[in-house]
Amino acid sequence: MKVILKETIDALGDAGKIIEVKPGYARNFLIPKGKAVLATNSNLKVYEQELKLGSLRAQKGKKLAEELAAKLSKISVTSAVQVGEEDKIFGSVTSHNIADLLKEQGYEIDRKKIVLDEPLKALGVYDVAVKLHPEVEAKIKVWVVRE
Repeated sequence: MKVILKETIDALGDAGKIIEVKPGYARNFLIPKGKAVLATNSNLKVYEQELKLGSLRAQKGKKLAEELAAKLSKISVTSAVQVGEEDKIFGSVTSHNIADLLKEQGYEIDRKKIVLDEPLKALGVYDVAVKLHPEVEAKIKVWVVRE
């Protein structure tokens, strides 16, 4: 029985491929779980249209992310922190703090998209990456200064 895979399955193949499987496997597992559909002409046409729409959405999302990245690259945020002797910071500046600082400037960025290898624990200027899209990354300047 020929089916079109809706998602990638390691043992069978990638999403969108037409494969031959045993009828029982298709009827009892793949089709009920929504992992595949029968390979009919109408299903092929529907799936091709879904792929086109998906690629259009991805292009639009990438374009929006690039526009936001251009705006964010001009942004710098300042985090005023308490310091002790020898300019040692109490605590650290985390992605959550940076997300709050961006929110104050009008940019709603999820803290999970802010890429920090480790929290900022010293005074200075840092370039912090913000992952807006799988292919688009912006850099913002974060100033960590004495309160």
